[in-house]
Amino acid sequence: MSRNILALLALLPALLPAQQGFSFLQFSDPQFGMYTENRDFVQETANFEFAIATANRLKPPFVVVTGDLTNNHTADQIGEYHRIAARLDKSIKLYSVAGNHDVGNEPNPELLAAYRQKYGPDYYTFRQGPDFEGIILNSSLIQHPDKAGDEAAKQEAWLVKELSAAQQAGIKHIVVFQHIPFFLEKGDEPDQYFNIPRATREHYLAIFNKYGVREIFAGHYHRNADGRAGDIHMTTTGPVGKPIGPDPSGMRIIRVGPTGISSEYVGFGSLPNDLNPAPATSK
Repeated sequence: MSRNILALLALLPALLPAQQGFSFLQFSDPQFGMYTENRDFVQETANFEFAIATANRLKPPFVVVTGDLTNNHTADQIGEYHRIAARLDKSIKLYSVAGNHDVGNEPNPELLAAYRQKYGPDYYTFRQGPDFEGIILNSSLIQHPDKAGDEAAKQEAWLVKELSAAQQAGIKHIVVFQHIPFFLEKGDEPDQYFNIPRATREHYLAIFNKYGVREIFAGHYHRNADGRAGDIHMTTTGPVGKPIGPDPSGMRIIRVGPTGISSEYVGFGSLPNDLNPAPATSK
């Protein structure tokens, strides 16, 4: 056996993890208080505790919670979200996303300040390895910026700066996470409560196309939806909390591999035994 072949074989163990990629979890809409219209949050507690316990068992590198952390952003609901989230294994990072129930359907400076005081930034980035950058957006500022125009403009300027830096750095996967989907099925679908207004949507999709964003994950819909606008794949994920459609409470497993990103939604009754990094069919 030649020295070159021996050297290649020696490198294989280091190369395989990069080829295999990694998997992470998306939770959405724990929304403490929704089941009983804020009378209690017993069911939400059970669901979110189960989701956190599942993450601790599966050991993803991180979990993203795409908004509506609580239903009425009261102190007891917020406290329960933080209490259970604190049970996540310290080796697993938790990234919270602002939903419309967290910052208001029409956010204003006071609501934004309250969110930031209780949860931290409402838009930010994170990295996982050399090839993955997650961008967290406050979609309520995008959907209804009227009462916080300066804040919406700041977020957009920040977004363009971050996307440009990621593109220049050669990041392979630039993935956006937000609460409200830009669209559910088609980029030109009519405006409704569950999407971003079309004029604004087209503006942001053009930005994402320019900088190579291909995957966006959201919640808000309390059921699953899958859509495309050109090269952009919009995945809307069902709830950890209360469903309002046919999809059960559950979570999404997102797999990042050498050929791209794929995902599957799994209800609490059909969770896997481990996180297999092999590609899965998008749903």
